Amino acid sequence: MPSLLVVIFVIELVVQLINTIGAATINNLIWRAYLSLPTPLAKEFADQRKKQKEYLAVRHDLNATSSQDEFAKWAKLRRQHDKLLDELEKKKSHLDATRARFDRTLTVTRLVSTRGLQWLLPMWYAREPMFWLPHGWFPYYVEWFASFPRAPLGSVSIVVWQWACTAVLGLVVELVLGVLAAVARRRREGGKKKVPVGAAKGEGKKEL
Repeated sequence: MPSLLVVIFVIELVVQLINTIGAATINNLIWRAYLSLPTPLAKEFADQRKKQKEYLAVRHDLNATSSQDEFAKWAKLRRQHDKLLDELEKKKSHLDATRARFDRTLTVTRLVSTRGLQWLLPMWYAREPMFWLPHGWFPYYVEWFASFPRAPLGSVSIVVWQWACTAVLGLVVELVLGVLAAVARRRREGGKKKVPVGAAKGEGKKEL
């Protein structure tokens, strides 16, 4: 069984990643990955895309056909158009409902496995020391705070360890995002400073 220290750190890391990337973005990535698997739902989406292409082709032909000059052809295309549109709307309604259920399931699973554990573990292991501070190195008030709320005095409680992980990971995420933003800004500025080839040739002609 993994150490409780590691479990708490991993939970806080996952929460930070979700907050940084965004729950909606993660849901979309998982949804796309799920549709790439050979499942009945993926087949339904493939059929919908095929049906949509067929509908667009019929619609194009319908718009290109005159209802006065080619009435028989126009009427046939119109029936196909209406039939395909009705089928597409039914498929879209069914698939949208499936996606909504998928998102709800992911949301509940994510909340239980992250926020739920964030509350449950500190309550369950409130008296469990995560690790012990070196004896005599810290004053009483530091030891008291480190053991808050119910861990043995002189140890670091699960709550304090959780706070520490959250604070450190938050700083690391901000640092990484700041570095990435600075790199992107430098690349943009570097691209703007480059002199176009045509401009450089023009300057040479003026000197001559």
